[in-house]
Amino acid sequence: MGTTQLESVPEPKYWHLRTVLSEALDSEFEVGEILPNERDLAARFGVARATLRQALEQLELEGRLQRRRGVGTTVAPPRVGVAVGTREHAWPGAADDAWQPADCHLAAPPAAVADALGTDRDAPVHTVRRSRVSHGQPVAAELLYVPPSSVPDLTAIDAPSGPARARAVLRELQRGDLERQESAVELGSAGADDAKELDRLPGAPVLVVTTRYLAEGRTAALSVATYRADTCRLTFGDSGDVEIHHGPQSRAS
Repeated sequence: MGTTQLESVPEPKYWHLRTVLSEALDSEFEVGEILPNERDLAARFGVARATLRQALEQLELEGRLQRRRGVGTTVAPPRVGVAVGTREHAWPGAADDAWQPADCHLAAPPAAVADALGTDRDAPVHTVRRSRVSHGQPVAAELLYVPPSSVPDLTAIDAPSGPARARAVLRELQRGDLERQESAVELGSAGADDAKELDRLPGAPVLVVTTRYLAEGRTAALSVATYRADTCRLTFGDSGDVEIHHGPQSRAS
């Protein structure tokens, strides 16, 4: 068979540089270390600064680099593993939960959330806002919707809002018998609020993980978690925590 036009196209110069830079990140730099400036990097690799910028942008998109105003370009921490579809189920707020509660208020949820919870659209539910941090950087934001019927004894809690109220809702939720949880994942774009919380620009790619917690045959809570697509990866199955790093320091764990 003849060679197709696609096969005859040479590898772009920036893509080759991206491969060389990726290998350098594995062998020469540590997580959080600031890279040399663009002029020095371009001189080291013998390329134009425009080519260098393309390679850096690609590595940032892949989650290998982070570029922040006033700091420079740094080596990004490993992607955060997000377990999806495992057999082990637990209420949010369990002892090994990596999320940190930030706030809680009682308000009517979005219509789609009310429908999923089986509540009236104008009925208020507890909305717990939580965040997740890795290596000092925000990587995910979550809104957890809990109808009052799932936390019937919460009326005794004095805190009307804030982290204390959030922790109280999570503690009360633990009293129920969780039957199972179901998760769905989709690619989305960061809205203004999520972008600000995740230190990204509006429209940046994100992974949206929606999880239903079921008890007594109904949805007892609904989580909508937004993860930075450049710093997070999804794991599936009971032992999906596998990482493969390409380069001189290749390893699997």
